[in-house]
Amino acid sequence: MTVTPSAPRVEHHRRPLGIGERRPRLSWTVTADRPWRQSGYEVELTRGGGAPEVVAVDSADQVLVPWPGEPLRSRERVTVRVRLHGDDGSTTDWSEPTALEAGLLEPGDWSAVPVGGAWDEDPESDDRRPSLVRRAFTAGDDLVAARLYATAHGLYEAELNGRRVGDDALSPGWTVYPKHLRYYTYDVTGLVRPGPNVIGAWLGDGWYRGRLGWNGGFRNLYGSDLSFLAQLELTYAGGRVETVATDGAWRAAPSPILRTGNYDGEDYDARLEHAGWSEPGFDDGGWTPVAVRERDPATLRAPTGPPVRCTEEVRPVAVLTTPSGKRVLDFGQNLVGRVRIRVTGPAGSTVTLRTAEVLQGGELYTRPLRDARSTDTYTLAGRPDGEEWEPRFTFHGFRYAEVGGWPGDLDAAVAAGDVVARVYHTDLERTGWFECSDPLVNRLHDNVVWSMRGNVVDIPTDCPQRDERVGWTGDIQVFGPTASFLYDVSGMLAGWLRDVEREQLPDGTVPWYVPVIPARKTWTPIRPGAAWGDVATFLPWTLYERYGDAGVVADQFESARRWVDLVDRLAGPGHLWDEGFQLGDWLDPAAPPQDPADARTDRYLVATAYFAASARRVAWLAEVLGREEERSRYTALADAVRDAFAAAYVLPDGRMTSDAQTAYALGLRFGLIPEKLRAAAGRRLGELVRAEDNRIATGFVGTPLVSDALTDAGELDTAYDLLLQRECPSWLYPVTQGATTIWERWDSLLPDGTVNPGTMTSFNHYALGAVADWLHRVVAGLAPAEPGYRRVRFRPRPGRGLTFARARHRSPYGDVAIEWRVVGGGLVVATELPVGTTGVLELPDGVSVELAPGRHEHRSALA
Repeated sequence: MTVTPSAPRVEHHRRPLGIGERRPRLSWTVTADRPWRQSGYEVELTRGGGAPEVVAVDSADQVLVPWPGEPLRSRERVTVRVRLHGDDGSTTDWSEPTALEAGLLEPGDWSAVPVGGAWDEDPESDDRRPSLVRRAFTAGDDLVAARLYATAHGLYEAELNGRRVGDDALSPGWTVYPKHLRYYTYDVTGLVRPGPNVIGAWLGDGWYRGRLGWNGGFRNLYGSDLSFLAQLELTYAGGRVETVATDGAWRAAPSPILRTGNYDGEDYDARLEHAGWSEPGFDDGGWTPVAVRERDPATLRAPTGPPVRCTEEVRPVAVLTTPSGKRVLDFGQNLVGRVRIRVTGPAGSTVTLRTAEVLQGGELYTRPLRDARSTDTYTLAGRPDGEEWEPRFTFHGFRYAEVGGWPGDLDAAVAAGDVVARVYHTDLERTGWFECSDPLVNRLHDNVVWSMRGNVVDIPTDCPQRDERVGWTGDIQVFGPTASFLYDVSGMLAGWLRDVEREQLPDGTVPWYVPVIPARKTWTPIRPGAAWGDVATFLPWTLYERYGDAGVVADQFESARRWVDLVDRLAGPGHLWDEGFQLGDWLDPAAPPQDPADARTDRYLVATAYFAASARRVAWLAEVLGREEERSRYTALADAVRDAFAAAYVLPDGRMTSDAQTAYALGLRFGLIPEKLRAAAGRRLGELVRAEDNRIATGFVGTPLVSDALTDAGELDTAYDLLLQRECPSWLYPVTQGATTIWERWDSLLPDGTVNPGTMTSFNHYALGAVADWLHRVVAGLAPAEPGYRRVRFRPRPGRGLTFARARHRSPYGDVAIEWRVVGGGLVVATELPVGTTGVLELPDGVSVELAPGRHEHRSALA
């Protein structure tokens, strides 16, 4: 008979090294072989080599509990264990320990300054050659620990004595650089040797100075320099510390990377490599002194989520010869990353890799990439034992790679594994799974997962392939619930929301995308827009609902409140936001290709609906924080906007002034239609869906809501019909066309096999995949009933011939799962709950069952 707590989790970190929280919260899960409930806990903190300190707390809480000791100091190392007490009087053994370490928490901890190449460059050129920087140093023989704290103006990869430091990519990522530059901490104890050592770094343009934006884009948005900023701290026995920091003593040289950029790719000439440049003994006499730049150390911050990493390798499924004779690799999956090659050939020969998402007419089709060159080139050094190369500082969205100039037999090379696609994205922990009896729906769900992977490359983006790839706020606003089921996005999105607030204008306007970059028309200057700006209210609530994190509520409350106060001013005393620029129900399938805001639903109806919903969420956020005055104020405002919405947009018979699916979905899901008219509005929504022959008639705003609105209205069969429709436009139409990700447009690929003529046509865009949240909550029947899944609602709703469905979610308390099957005309439902939670099972026949932790099985008649 055992009860075992897990090793504590520190905040939302997977690896709590170099964290930035002074008082990090702790969480743990519990496994038990008998019914058991926690009544209290003890936390043991061992700081450095000191004696353990034990703090006892009478509480059943186990998720994000307060730090029980003194705040962390910079560089401080603490080992944490927990021991639990049960309400039966039992006490567990101590958990396995978690070792955490603080980063550099004070600006005064930094002595490093940014350094890079000092040569002249054309700041408007995309052909600027990145630099390498290096510094030799000597280490003593009694070293006990070494830490490297590193960041860059641009992107970096550090090396120490010829070895790569870390496994992260595209670091330090994309933040609001003037106010927030992320740094990473590396344990390099094992790489430092007694005696001579060398530390160095590769540099690349990245988001900092590389071309960003469409219609030609902009360069040098944050600066024109490439600079490495790093501090290597060597701790010896007895406590002596030596620091090797970037300063004027470093040296620089042009790297073998001729040019590199997110959009255009990377050109590399292996003949220009500096063999052994990051190892002792290398003669850097031909290198030049570095240029020393400036950076306010108060802007340097530790990460709140994991970095980008390679998470998978994908081999080609076919080697094609196009009608024009070109060789194209089909990787069988639209993915985000880079191609790695192993190749042998003569010096000076060049291999060219062009990537794209689709073929047209049997050829690589790059028009949807717009101005993104999406091409990598590698010029061989001619080494007889072969060469291996992968770009360092770019990423592409692609399924196909056209290979030019391959020296030798490409088919044999592919068969030998010499050409692979390496998948890159923020290394989030997978937490959600879904499967059902319909293979097309399963492929749809897989496509949602792949699109999410491709669009969390450091920030939540809209698309990963063309000349854009920015953090559109509306996309993650609608996709947040799905994202937080599939992956642990708690730390990543909490950090990104802080940048949303940093970019928020003084009047409360939330930008269309974060970080903000300029645009030549439409998006500049920044204007407030519904659904996009509402990320400030919706996403904090989603993170609270899914992770039980009141900290993100406290951090973002002022941002959320300021957004709603702005809209309140714009709407005026009538409480209708019916003026100004709006995107409305963006990409309604009825909209013209070049005017995606021209939807069937009045854009001001959309704006006012979101005004009401955001005001309601600010009231909820205030309630979480115990701010009664604000809760009361924003509740009253939400009620007033609801009433104004009903008066302006809901007709006496329950129909709406915009007789369109999105209008009804908004009114029903946001609680804006008077109770006496909800049934009529729900019936009308069902009629509209059937009138479209169950084809999609919603855009970015309506699509995440329409299935739930139908379900709530008693139109479950219609919601299933909408899901299972295969004709265009529908969720399954792309699946029948071979899609392996979610498309930006319902018809990104037209039924005749040609690409949609619109200039905004991506094949990897997660927003319309927000339906996956409905699959999890309604089809499978798994949803949080209390924040963080402390209480779980199991409510399976089989329909339209599905014979089974299952979902599993790794909640903050542990795995929550459901599986149902239709057996002999009835329903068999199996559920699983972890210790610390309770649940309720609501069966289709109306029976409701309270559930305790553990596995349960129930039978029910089908409704």
